[in-house]
Amino acid sequence: MELPGDLLALLSEPSLCFLSTVMPDGSPQLTQTWVDTDGTHLLVNTVLGHQKQRNIERDPRVALNVADRERPSRYYAIRGQVIDMTEDGAVEHIEKLSQRYLGGPYPWWGGRDQTRLLLTIKPDRINPT
Repeated sequence: MELPGDLLALLSEPSLCFLSTVMPDGSPQLTQTWVDTDGTHLLVNTVLGHQKQRNIERDPRVALNVADRERPSRYYAIRGQVIDMTEDGAVEHIEKLSQRYLGGPYPWWGGRDQTRLLLTIKPDRINPT
C-alpha cells in the first residue's frame, strides 16, 4: 500500500504517534512513540522486553495514529502488521529519531544496556481525518 504524500510529510516531522497492540487477553495496549518511515513502511523503535514488543511477538497486528503536532485534530489512522522486528540498525535509528524529536543525542532514559529494536510496519489500511 502506498503511503499518501501528506502522511509521508508528517512522518518526516516530529509528529505525535500512538501505537496500539493487543494484550494476551485481547484488550488494547496503547503507547505514545516516535515514528519514522522508509518510504513504504512505518518504523517504530522500542526496547526488548517492553510490553508492546511482547504483544507484537504474539500478535503482529497494530494500529497507529500519526498526528500533526500543530493541529492534532489532523491525523492519520493506520492499521497494519509488524513484518519485521530487528536489532540491526536500531541504535542508529533511535539516534536519528532523537535528533528529530529532541534536537540532540538520545538520552538513554532506561540505560545504555537496553537492547533496541526496530519495528517495520506494513500498513493494510490508511484513513486520513
